[in-house]
Amino acid sequence: MTMILQVKQMNKSFGERDILKDISFDIRNGEKIGLVGWNGAGKTTLMKLLMGSIKPDSGSISRIPATLKVGYLPQSTDYTINTDQEMMEEAKELLRTQSELGLVKSLTKDGASSDNLSGGERLKLALAKIWTQSPQLLCLDEPTNHMDLKGVHWLVSELNKFAGAAVIISHDRYFLDKTVSKIYEIEDCKLMEYEGNYTAYRQEKQRRLDLQTRDYGKQQRKIKMIEDQVANLKQWSEKAHREAGKRDNPGERKQMGLKEFERVKAKKKDNQIKSKTKRLELELSKHKVEKPKEEVQVKFEFETDGKRGKRILEAKGLTKQYGDRLLFEKSHFYVKHGERIGLIGENGAGKTTFIKMLLEQESTTKGSLWKSASLKIAYLSQEVSDMPMDKTAMEFLDLIGWERVSKARTIFANMGMHEEKLTKPLETLSLGEKTRVKLVHMIMQEYDVLILDEPTNHLDLPSREQMEATLSTFNGTLIVISHDRYFMEKLCEKLLVIENKRIKRVETGLKEYEESKREQVSSSEKEAREKVAILEARITELLGKISMVNRDSQEYSDIDNELLKLMQLKKELA
Repeated sequence: MTMILQVKQMNKSFGERDILKDISFDIRNGEKIGLVGWNGAGKTTLMKLLMGSIKPDSGSISRIPATLKVGYLPQSTDYTINTDQEMMEEAKELLRTQSELGLVKSLTKDGASSDNLSGGERLKLALAKIWTQSPQLLCLDEPTNHMDLKGVHWLVSELNKFAGAAVIISHDRYFLDKTVSKIYEIEDCKLMEYEGNYTAYRQEKQRRLDLQTRDYGKQQRKIKMIEDQVANLKQWSEKAHREAGKRDNPGERKQMGLKEFERVKAKKKDNQIKSKTKRLELELSKHKVEKPKEEVQVKFEFETDGKRGKRILEAKGLTKQYGDRLLFEKSHFYVKHGERIGLIGENGAGKTTFIKMLLEQESTTKGSLWKSASLKIAYLSQEVSDMPMDKTAMEFLDLIGWERVSKARTIFANMGMHEEKLTKPLETLSLGEKTRVKLVHMIMQEYDVLILDEPTNHLDLPSREQMEATLSTFNGTLIVISHDRYFMEKLCEKLLVIENKRIKRVETGLKEYEESKREQVSSSEKEAREKVAILEARITELLGKISMVNRDSQEYSDIDNELLKLMQLKKELA
């Protein structure tokens, strides 16, 4: 494959903080590369360097050719679009692409950039815009944030068809598994390369860690053995020096030969100590195995009293409508205590609205939504703008008592947030850090229902995996909206699905549900093909008949009318 971009010995720092040190790699045409690492590791900085929006302190970035066309999707989803110009130049392609993405709202002059488009819809529009520019290299920073499953499937398909190269920052493991064939990991200012998709990277990283742990253990045992030998030699040397240094007196003159022997022995021991120490230093300088870095364990703790009845939530004829816009109607379903429910539907289907109805922030239009009056619900929204930005993290938590404050600080530390972050206003924190503050606020409550609206947005991959592991031990009820497919598949054994203007309960997880949907589509397609075959046989028969009938007869007119109907029906089935 042809090289299109080369990075050589690149360094970047901000003030005294090093971000990237001596980074070198190549990108070849057609390569799809996932860029991973902890939040703050330098992923977005590296992407901005590749884009040329910031410059490296030293080293080089070469585009081959220099006119290489790059399409860039930044992390923010606050997109606007100049519809006058773009709809004239690119309307046909843009409309086709955004239609495939499931963006159902019309792109009017006023509507495209106004607040009536959700974050997910603005993101889809930005992606559609990038696609129309026919880039040779894509740089995508969290392209699936806020995107529904239809949009994710579309993007996977388009990236797999895309002939150019792509560098993708994503915390969506399913998306990375389906799109990339190489992983670049940024850790401790260095870049490590792994072949394969995300799952292959995790397996290889674990293999390397296991190997390093084994070799480090062998090295430490060898060091201890040599240090023990040196300690013994030092004891013998010190004893020999003492013996050789005793004062001479008439009674000891006959032992002069012995003293000389002790001096020689002491010198020999000293030389052995120097030799062993030098050999150890030389070996460590050539083959030193660093102590394996332990991955930070992000701890999430939950408390629940588990004293609820079987059904905690029930809807009968539930309907929600805004003016002429109907979200869902005539919906019947229930949720039991302890169930893990995934809430799915396309962007704009009404998922967040339904959550607001649960929280009594929105009213029902018709029907009823009953929930147990004694329920204690914790809600993690996908927005962070509702937080008091002038307060610090600890002020926002508003905890009383040394034990609770200490527990919160420990959780923050386990989540990689240093003490100085806790005393700064929330407005100075990143999206990922604000999300962590909201999570800690949630963790410190006592509750028996968790409503999680995109809980993994802005969380790095290790945090997502630790959160999954902990939530899987939670005894209460989970209601989860997430575009992180792996997160949903691992946690949710039941679904609430919003489609065709209804909310329905599904007794399977996401994977089984989509398989059943595919089977239904396959069955429908098979049935349609059979109907088309029957129609074609009848059409052929009628064409044979009509050629032998007088044009002016009633029979000719009847056959002609039937043929028109059958051909229209065939077109609809096709």
